[in-house]
Amino acid sequence: MAKEKKGVRLDHISKIYQDPKTKKDFYAVHDVSLDIAPGEFVTLLGPSGCGKTTILRMIAGFESPNEGEIYLGGEPINELTPNKRDTAMVFQSYALLPHYNIFDNVAYGLKLRKVPKDEIAKKVTNILHLVGLDGMEDRMTNQLSGGQQQRVALARALVLEPGVLLFDEPLSNLDAKLRVDMRNEIRRIQQEAGITAVYVTHDQSEAMALSDNIIIMKKGVVQQMGDPLTVYYEPANEFVADFIGESNFLRGTLAEKDGHHGQATIEGNPVDVSNVGHLNVGDDVTLVLRPEAAALADEGVLPCTVTLSRFMGNYHNYQVKVGDTLVKITDFNPKNHKIYDVGDEAFVAFGPEDVHVL
Repeated sequence: MAKEKKGVRLDHISKIYQDPKTKKDFYAVHDVSLDIAPGEFVTLLGPSGCGKTTILRMIAGFESPNEGEIYLGGEPINELTPNKRDTAMVFQSYALLPHYNIFDNVAYGLKLRKVPKDEIAKKVTNILHLVGLDGMEDRMTNQLSGGQQQRVALARALVLEPGVLLFDEPLSNLDAKLRVDMRNEIRRIQQEAGITAVYVTHDQSEAMALSDNIIIMKKGVVQQMGDPLTVYYEPANEFVADFIGESNFLRGTLAEKDGHHGQATIEGNPVDVSNVGHLNVGDDVTLVLRPEAAALADEGVLPCTVTLSRFMGNYHNYQVKVGDTLVKITDFNPKNHKIYDVGDEAFVAFGPEDVHVL
């Protein structure tokens, strides 16, 4: 689909704004360096105000970096206007032309580029097939569902055959089920087209479902970049662990160490741990334990008291107290498992491979 697969490189990019109240300058994006490979799907993820949309707008050319250089396919593009960059953006609002039908909406950019009519017809027909809107060329956009409008916006961007496709929270206006359907479609279309994609969202499940790599941001600074499995199971810090899925944080002290293995003391209890090469005996230690990685049992690692027991159908939800620490446990497929009630004494069971040591 794409004329050429192009990568994106950000070299020490910063963007400075002025706070309207204090009149003081602040970094919306601070010293960000990224290397996005050609054909890769990368998601910028983080809470509101973390700088992810600012980065996207700088790649598109709607904002200019105060520091650093942006490269597209090896070419520096800081000085290029948006229409001179080999990018196309899919907006949160879709920005469709209400008085045009689907065909004319998708063809709009090609007409501006003075592409011959027969070529426009061929390109639009092909792209509407790719996004699943065959035979709907004459339908007006105000007759479309939200998902169909999203497909038109995607087709309008793809038909230009950009080197890089940019997404600014494109699914935020859709209901939950349609969001899931559309994110699967976006991934399918991106892979079929073979195009490089940079996607912005604050929805971690969306990022996990779509991405080859996820870039997690906080206050303008990249916290971690990696594939979904890595950022989930090996978070770089507590912010990442807490932002991607649910986490329990078990705090204690490293009591023993033998190479990469050791033993931590958590609420007075010994806990075997791995990957502690970066710590010394006596150091404070935080263990990241995912709720689904732990089990509630009659024997285990940490003695506890059940404070919440709730059957949710395909899983059983527990909250327990280990000393002063609240621990959440998700027991999937609980049908043949023992059910613990509030007030029961039990143990939190897990192995060294189930926790990540920060």
